[in-house]
Amino acid sequence: MVRLDRLVNVLGGYGVRLAGRTDARTAQLRSVAMPDPTDERVTGDVLLAVGAASVAEAIAWAEAARATAVLVRAGEEAAREVPQDAGVAVLLIDPAVSWSQLTGVVYGLVLEGRETESGRGPTDLFALADSLADVVGAAVTIEDRLSRVLAYSRSQQAGDPARLETILVRQVPERLRELFEQRGVLSRLAASDGPIFVEPDPAYGLTGRMAVAARAGREVLGTVWATCDRPLTGRRLTALADGARTVALHLLRSRASADLERQVESDLVIRLLEGSADAVTALSQLGLAPGPMRVIAVRAGAAADRHAALLLAFDRATTGFGWSRPGRSTLLGNTLYTILPGEEAGAALAWVAALQAALPAQVELVAGIGAPAGVAELPAGRQEADECLALHESAGGAPPVYDESWGEILLQRLRAAARTGRTPARGPVGALRRHDARHGTRYVATLRAWLEAQGDPVAAAERLGVHPNTVRNRLRKIGEITPLDLDDARQRLAMIIQLEALGE
Repeated sequence: MVRLDRLVNVLGGYGVRLAGRTDARTAQLRSVAMPDPTDERVTGDVLLAVGAASVAEAIAWAEAARATAVLVRAGEEAAREVPQDAGVAVLLIDPAVSWSQLTGVVYGLVLEGRETESGRGPTDLFALADSLADVVGAAVTIEDRLSRVLAYSRSQQAGDPARLETILVRQVPERLRELFEQRGVLSRLAASDGPIFVEPDPAYGLTGRMAVAARAGREVLGTVWATCDRPLTGRRLTALADGARTVALHLLRSRASADLERQVESDLVIRLLEGSADAVTALSQLGLAPGPMRVIAVRAGAAADRHAALLLAFDRATTGFGWSRPGRSTLLGNTLYTILPGEEAGAALAWVAALQAALPAQVELVAGIGAPAGVAELPAGRQEADECLALHESAGGAPPVYDESWGEILLQRLRAAARTGRTPARGPVGALRRHDARHGTRYVATLRAWLEAQGDPVAAAERLGVHPNTVRNRLRKIGEITPLDLDDARQRLAMIIQLEALGE
């Protein structure tokens, strides 16, 4: 089953709009039906009103079928025909979209797009794990290709500490994964069509395993693990191999469903970040309420493969269907962008920290967070996030937040301008730099300390570690080297900006 919210999010990419009963977005959908002139007893949670002459007729059909939602082909003006007290959610289909385009999507989402606790894959993977455990007489765990737990059996037959830890953290612990890599287990699984035996290792809390890849053709979609202290044989071995093939079918359906929603979500997020004219509609299709939002820009890197690290970060950011995640994400070039509802910077920082924690230890993230923005301000929020990202790449530390780091970002822009030769080489600062280079003096440092101390020679001397009279003497000599009016506020401002831009 899926929620109406997810159905609306996906179908939004096909020009379908929700009208009426917006409060029903959390309703669970378990079945799909179509009108049948030969059967008045048609029922279903989603009714495809094929052949309805009007919105009113489609609603009447849906109410008779005890449906939660009805899809009907109608023009834009049809939204006004939906009564405020309609008993069903009405999804209006653009007349240019054919029923044949939508029926497969609706049936696929409602009947096959079931979620696990982690938001991915069909719920009956757990039932499959249970039945498989009964046949092979062992505790079973099903993982994806990144060693994340998708499902596990209730049975604890031959269960061990390593299995318990894997289930608790929802993925194979790094130390176990390293052990499997050292033993060549993962490479053998990638190359083998049949189950393999993994020797016990008491130091790692590992009783022993029979493992088999769930693959589609040559592609490994996941793995099935059964705890046992010796290799399985006969009927139990055959059951494990057959179970892996069934798992592969489930994972294929799940991935197709998830990829469809990712594509729709990505397109809508890009429209928001680029400032499309229908931003409010795109926001609604994403299931986000109007209000303050922050744009988060993320880049991921790993020594082995930077592109793979970014794709892995995107995969983690979009794990779980739309209604189960706070943010909405897309990939643009080498950057992952996420729109996160809420005004508090802490929530955005926590989101980045959670993403980093969900990735392998060798993947490093850099991130930047824009200031709170309304829907029309999201393009500006993206630019702010980009600038914060660039600051994080150069300065390190915690991910910068624009409304807390705008001053440093402004200085970063000035430094960038200075690196391109766009600051004047002539003038007081340029003359003092050349004098210091020739004679080993510290006039530039003295001028900056005096400016930052707002003209207080005592405070400037403390910064420099010299006597206040030394500062006064240097200022007098500075005036002899180059003409400058330290009483002119605009000149003082110009000099401090140039010094900061040059990093002096």
